[in-house]
Amino acid sequence: MPGLFDPLSLRSVTLRNRIGVSPMCQYSAIDGVPGDWHLVHLGSRAVGGAGLVIAEATAVEPRGRISPEDTGLWSDAQILPWERVTAFIASQGAVPAIQLAHAGRKASTFAPWRGRGIAWADAGGWPEEVIGPSALQFSPQTPAPKEMSLADIASVQRAFRDAAVRALQAGFRLVELHAAHGYLLNSFLSPLSNQRTDDYGGRFENRIRMLLETVRGVREVWPAALPLAVRISASDWVEGGWTLQDSVDLAERLKREGVDLIDCSSGGSTPDATIPVGPCFQVPFAAAVKSQAAIRTAAVGLITTSEEASRIIAEEQADLVLLARESLRDPYFPRRAAAELGLQEQLVAPVQYGRAW
Repeated sequence: MPGLFDPLSLRSVTLRNRIGVSPMCQYSAIDGVPGDWHLVHLGSRAVGGAGLVIAEATAVEPRGRISPEDTGLWSDAQILPWERVTAFIASQGAVPAIQLAHAGRKASTFAPWRGRGIAWADAGGWPEEVIGPSALQFSPQTPAPKEMSLADIASVQRAFRDAAVRALQAGFRLVELHAAHGYLLNSFLSPLSNQRTDDYGGRFENRIRMLLETVRGVREVWPAALPLAVRISASDWVEGGWTLQDSVDLAERLKREGVDLIDCSSGGSTPDATIPVGPCFQVPFAAAVKSQAAIRTAAVGLITTSEEASRIIAEEQADLVLLARESLRDPYFPRRAAAELGLQEQLVAPVQYGRAW
């Protein structure tokens, strides 16, 4: 049986354990540039013992930000500040990763503590530039998007590709494409948000085209020795929406395109989905995709205890456990888990903390 503190190899990259830090928006950047907050936030989780640390959803173009304070990789000026972060993460024995994203029709909104809602131009927003597969507003609290032209689609695909090149220059060793939670790539997948009648809409093969082409473009510039992941919403939780079987079929195709890991989340395509939130509620998605598509998966969703994390790996429901809110509460979750599982010797302390660990 695999163990929570066993290494995990993805192409040439080896994680020291199966615990990762999930990408979590911090809404704390200026002009897309990460600062001291990002260094300390991500760096402390590397110090805490995580095997993989994934930086937050990072926009591939300015109009692809969720909020005016999102991080970005649309400019060469953003490479060096990110390199400062990746160098520290790597120095602590963790693998630095980044989630490349485009918010699509959920763009130009305020950070949660600023009340969400539409960020208008006088507040640094760009509601007139918001795009989506169809001209369908997500909710009254988000901008009305413009339906993307074929030129828009090609432009966004180039932006993902260019951002991946910058991610490599910045020192990241794994890239994850964000195709979940109702953001742009996910909104092409779901029939709830994609009502196009061209080659990018309608039947399943057309709705997955945007993501497959984007993956193909990124894989061309992302080194063959380095892993590529995709986060998906495995279910819309809405009748007539995207399903788990759709996710399995998509994962099989993504594997053929050179994707190494499917990060299985859910929801986000519609504001009125009924989601049975509870401990480990999304883990069955990771288990199904892993077994049926024969691809490695990451499990997410209210995983909060060492026993839960250990069981997910031991029962081979997923290959990696990604922590979000629990990691915010406890940057040293890996240390605590090792102690609770009697595996302290499998997690080496930073020399500065050795006398306490």
